[in-house]
Amino acid sequence: MDIAVSHAVLSEVAAGNLGPTLRLHIPAPVVAFGRADRVTSGYQAAIRAARAHGFGAVERLAGGRAAVFHESTIAFSLAVPDEEPRASIRPRFEMISNLMVEAFESLGVDARVGELAGEYCPGQWSVNAGGLVKVMGVGQRLVRGAAHVGGVVVVDEGERIRDVLIPVYRALRIDWDPRTAGSLSDRAPGLSNQMVVAAIEERFRATHDMEERDLPDGVVAKAFTLIDNHLPEVA
Repeated sequence: MDIAVSHAVLSEVAAGNLGPTLRLHIPAPVVAFGRADRVTSGYQAAIRAARAHGFGAVERLAGGRAAVFHESTIAFSLAVPDEEPRASIRPRFEMISNLMVEAFESLGVDARVGELAGEYCPGQWSVNAGGLVKVMGVGQRLVRGAAHVGGVVVVDEGERIRDVLIPVYRALRIDWDPRTAGSLSDRAPGLSNQMVVAAIEERFRATHDMEERDLPDGVVAKAFTLIDNHLPEVA
């Protein structure tokens, strides 16, 4: 349902029924698989490995390789209208990554934009702490009339990411360095989800006009129709 809601928001923004929308939420424990994962011979084994570690399996809205969400992470999604979404891919990545760096720095973390050698779900717009561990991953999904920028911020319990990704990535035959998986709390102990959400919101409010609202009923109803789009077929 988490991903289905983001999908529904993107659809409504693209249709002009909803304005630019930022959503921050605390997810359930899931491994979110990308398109490249789904076409590998080890996909079913990776799903079984995730479930054996207490994680559900879902299919991502944006691209990338398998990423982990759990109760000590923050999932973020930003859907914006754009008649030519492909032309602004880089500026959107730059905006969200730099904004996250500023938010994390305000919490005492030495945050930097850039891919670490051997990081999981690698990307040049990842954010790391001290050049040691990845603490934020981000991807984009483009549709006609809109773009979605979404990802995960790891607040605490980075070891849970390592524990589940070791067998999942082994099944997918992805080489990576488990030492790159960590959390903001590794560098600034005592952080909570609420503290990190507040820091992210503060940075967004500094640069955007924002108003807090509930999700429209129509978005929630649409999300229910999209759930099956993000559930993997299990052999």
